[in-house]
Amino acid sequence: MQVKAIHLGFIIAMAVAASGHAETPLPDDGFVDVPGGRIAFRTFGEGDGTPLLVIHGGPGGTSCMYPSTLQGIAEDRPVITYDQLGSGNSDRMTNMEDQAVVPRFVDEVEAIRNELGLDEIHLAGHSWGGAVAIEYLLSAEPEGVQSVTFIGPLIGTDRWLKDANTLVSELSTSDQAAIETAIKSGDYSTPAFQTANDHFMAEFLSRGPQARNELPECANSPGGNSALYEYMWGPSEFVSTGTLQVFDRTDDLSQISVPTLFIAGEYDEARPATMKEFQKQVDGSVVKIIPDAGHLVNVDQTKAFNKAVSEFLSSVDKQ
Repeated sequence: MQVKAIHLGFIIAMAVAASGHAETPLPDDGFVDVPGGRIAFRTFGEGDGTPLLVIHGGPGGTSCMYPSTLQGIAEDRPVITYDQLGSGNSDRMTNMEDQAVVPRFVDEVEAIRNELGLDEIHLAGHSWGGAVAIEYLLSAEPEGVQSVTFIGPLIGTDRWLKDANTLVSELSTSDQAAIETAIKSGDYSTPAFQTANDHFMAEFLSRGPQARNELPECANSPGGNSALYEYMWGPSEFVSTGTLQVFDRTDDLSQISVPTLFIAGEYDEARPATMKEFQKQVDGSVVKIIPDAGHLVNVDQTKAFNKAVSEFLSSVDKQ
């Protein structure tokens, strides 16, 4: 969910129509009108499989890391990524009180599908994108969604924070003390808290040899929106003070009726044990835990992540 150093970048590739057959190519990039402005999208991949629409994390993150880290998936199908309103190459919000609300983010998904003619899709939501994905499935009652992949998802804030606090307890005593002091005072700007936060991110956000901000597409592209992240979530991954404090869809997982994959890293902020609990609530769902990976599992272990997701999507396509 962290927004810092997540930027938008695109690669040029051709995509196929929503039917999954190479009849009418999709545009490889452009803008889609949504409530509040325009959002930037990108497609890559030329396979005949049903397209995959990816919802990035945040809030206030961008899609920059996906073109280079989902190439294995793109061998079989078009992949569509986009920047939510407020960050990356998309328009900025003019009024967060009106626009930084979950239903409006859900509307973006439908707008992209309508604009690109994506009658049939696989859906994937990463972190906060998982919250948007489940809201879309349960609130919009969409047709044509063949499956959903939850990548280290936010399904409920209370559960997320419970897991995050477990991980905080694994930090040094000095880091834990700095976090406790910041929470009591409400001052998250101290050097001690920032150091503790950095240590948390290094352990549980991304553990790979190449940091997300070193990806070429991210290093040279527009950034995310930390103000949006703080407004909706809060000052850090393990402290929520924003509008998402009350978000909770954990009791509604059983309503999902499409094939479902929960995938996370071994050291993910979205804990493997939680993914297995979620699995029990969704009939026929699958869990994949990728070793030696954090929350940005697609960055930390790109090949293993691509293999797991590709196998799941291909199995659904064959049904």
